[in-house]
Amino acid sequence: MAKKVISVRTVVAVGIGAALVFVLMRFVAIPSGVPNTNLNLASGILAIFAAIFGPIAGFLIAFIGHTLTDLTWGGVWWSWVIADAVFGLLIGLFWKLYKIEEGEFGIKNAVIFNVVQILANAIAWVALAPTLDILIYQEPADKVYLQGLVAGGLNSAVILILGTLLAFGYSRTKVKAGSLKEE
Repeated sequence: MAKKVISVRTVVAVGIGAALVFVLMRFVAIPSGVPNTNLNLASGILAIFAAIFGPIAGFLIAFIGHTLTDLTWGGVWWSWVIADAVFGLLIGLFWKLYKIEEGEFGIKNAVIFNVVQILANAIAWVALAPTLDILIYQEPADKVYLQGLVAGGLNSAVILILGTLLAFGYSRTKVKAGSLKEE
């Protein structure tokens, strides 16, 4: 029998995660003062879903959620959709290190999670999104690199606070392996 690439649980998580990302990006976006760049709680939700369900889920949640958001604004900005999807993928690549599902997310895991998310934000928003903006849309470099720097910084801060709190909280709901004892 062939091994499943993605479980039913992960497919459901992608649907719920994409819906949450869409709603938060579309309706709970706080302008940053830099054009077309917002403080978004969606990055915290995306990061926690990717950290729990892995890279495929992180990629799909970001891709679907961001695409739906852009469609409701009048057009898809593919450079940012791709950057968001890559961000979800990068966070998810290290999901086993976070130990959230095992109920073992502690200070060490929080540090690993936040180092990964800050690096992933730098790759996605400071490097990838602005570069794609220039290549795809011929946008001015100074404008898009400022947007990327602000987006990466805001996302990092949201994930540092919201994502870490969600990871601690969710992890506490999980039973640690070997914690049950026979009486």
